[in-house]
Amino acid sequence: MNQKVEKWGLFEVSCSGKSDGNPFRDYEMTVTFKGDKEEVKVTGFYDGDGVYKARFMPSYEGAYTYEIRGNFADEITEPKGSFEAVAPSKDNHGPVTVSEGIRLAYKDGTPYYSIGTTCYAWANQPVKRQEQTLETLKNSPFNKIRFCFFPKFYEFNTKEPLTYPFERGHGEGLDPKLVELEKTNRFAFPGMRLEEPDYDFDYTRPNVEHFKRYDLRIAQLMDMGIEADMILMHPYDKWGLNQMGKDACDWYLKYVVARYGAYRNVWWSLANEFDFIKMKTLEDWERYGQIVSGHDPFHHLLSVHNGGPNYDFSKDWVTHCSLQRVDFYKTTEDTDAFIEKYHKPVVWDEICYEGNIGLGWGNITGQELVRRFWEAFMRGGHCGHGETFMDPEDILWWSHGGILKGESPARLKFLLDILKEVPGGYLTKGEGLFDEVVGYAGGHTGEGMSTCYDYSIHYLGICRPVERMVILPEDGEFEVDIIDTWNMTITSLGKMKGFHKVKMPGNQYMALRIRKVKEA
Repeated sequence: MNQKVEKWGLFEVSCSGKSDGNPFRDYEMTVTFKGDKEEVKVTGFYDGDGVYKARFMPSYEGAYTYEIRGNFADEITEPKGSFEAVAPSKDNHGPVTVSEGIRLAYKDGTPYYSIGTTCYAWANQPVKRQEQTLETLKNSPFNKIRFCFFPKFYEFNTKEPLTYPFERGHGEGLDPKLVELEKTNRFAFPGMRLEEPDYDFDYTRPNVEHFKRYDLRIAQLMDMGIEADMILMHPYDKWGLNQMGKDACDWYLKYVVARYGAYRNVWWSLANEFDFIKMKTLEDWERYGQIVSGHDPFHHLLSVHNGGPNYDFSKDWVTHCSLQRVDFYKTTEDTDAFIEKYHKPVVWDEICYEGNIGLGWGNITGQELVRRFWEAFMRGGHCGHGETFMDPEDILWWSHGGILKGESPARLKFLLDILKEVPGGYLTKGEGLFDEVVGYAGGHTGEGMSTCYDYSIHYLGICRPVERMVILPEDGEFEVDIIDTWNMTITSLGKMKGFHKVKMPGNQYMALRIRKVKEA
């Protein structure tokens, strides 16, 4: 037993097999992995050049055996094998999972605060830009990135992708009814000319080059500790990818899950703005959710992102609420309402972007973006960033990656550092004055405006008082700090008890942090 892999690492089995006909569809491979504490059967996939693979993520340390089976068994020369799962390395905390119903945590129990970013088409850009994006991420606060598997066609996104996800063919797998329906539901954007879709794809034959590049990029993100939130479908398409028929679409989802499900950092997003894909029904989305959930033996996070109306997040297979803004002005202020309604983690994946483009969702200030982040986390949720600054070459971070130009990332790193110091790891929305939102952890005393928590952050957002009432119990001491969330400073006001009026800077985006002093 010479082969070793970390717990929550990726172990890959490969073998040679038949390549005649259509090996993606004609031949099947499964591998059963057995350890002392788990037995998992995974589906393999054809990876081109006569090679079949299966991937596994061990959940425990110890010895494992595996057995390969397939309808080309006569060509499998080594159907059995073994390996050892060893202790995870320092930065390997396992996959992110739902904790306590409404929280997110790594599998080892470490709290996870989703400071995400959006970069829809970065993995389909020229290689140098992909590498530049990874370098930028390495020096950023982002621990999740949303991106599409299919190429994107939209304003600022009119160039052909580096590769296509399927081989050129004769349009096999298309649904003729959906083709006609799509022609009447095309998106049209100012200044853009929509061409007739190119249907020359064979949806029964994945383009292995495209898939292998995503193998590489997901693995690199995993090594950097960044979650890969894979968007499996989206509406911004000119190539006919939205017209796959039922069989082709269902098979594509199974292939993606088989190929990427063993990476610990993968999240599944069935769609970006699912309701804008007019030719798909709610019954389709329900079937897609059941397919991804039912074929993923590692039970990754899974949700559906909305453009207008929200998806029904009460579905059993939906693990968390993946949300867009409520409207242009109201966004993360509804975080606690969604938590109460669905009793699931709330992740705001699209809240408008810091930038200056001519489209309303892409020209808010860094201050406003950061404010929306603080609102989300004070109310017990999570949030996602995006950046859309005009560029002479139309290279916008939100879709292409590259470099960041905005003011918000440094402030989001400051927020993340504060969240990591929260005792117990999580904030819950508490009681406070009407011009503040309070996130608290630990116990509390009192009621209403006199409520005092063992740990609390009182975020003032757009308000800018020059003084503030602080009402504390007389029988204990509390450390009080002023946090300037934009200038990234923390000023201690010392220890206090009882009633105080503390002086404030009179600036926006301030917070008071109040922490009970532990008795010796």
